[in-house]
Amino acid sequence: MSHDARQHAPAAARNRDPILAVLREELPESGLVLEVASGTGEHGVHFARALSDLTWQPSDPSSEALASIAAWREAEGSANLLAPVQLDAASNLWPVDSADAMVCINMVHISPWEATQGLMRGAGRLLPQGAPLILYGPYRRAGHALEASNAAFDESLKSRDPRWGLR
Repeated sequence: MSHDARQHAPAAARNRDPILAVLREELPESGLVLEVASGTGEHGVHFARALSDLTWQPSDPSSEALASIAAWREAEGSANLLAPVQLDAASNLWPVDSADAMVCINMVHISPWEATQGLMRGAGRLLPQGAPLILYGPYRRAGHALEASNAAFDESLKSRDPRWGLR
């Protein structure tokens, strides 16, 4: 696979270390971590390298994202970073039967609500009781108005697809 398929998300470089700090605290010491909606694949490469006792399973519904993830894996991946699998969180058919933890970064606001509902159903099926489902992204907080930048971001998302937006 050509390295030209690697996509870049500037936010991934900015947020990967703060996310990694939380993952170090919340993930099990070993086992399989299913990353739902892996996007470019940059997070998966970084986390798999840093958390070498875990097996990292990236996934995404997009063929372009899957190609990017595969290219990042080929270029910079470690042995514990598996080949990406196609997974639509809204579907009841997932290509993974079980996981010891799940991570989902920046999907909830950039997808239809059905994807978030499917993510929760999938976590309920795949994860053992007490296993972590770790979400990262911008979220609304009950009783708190959105900051101006998040309100503008929410409007921008909804203008691209009315099914998207901060939850």
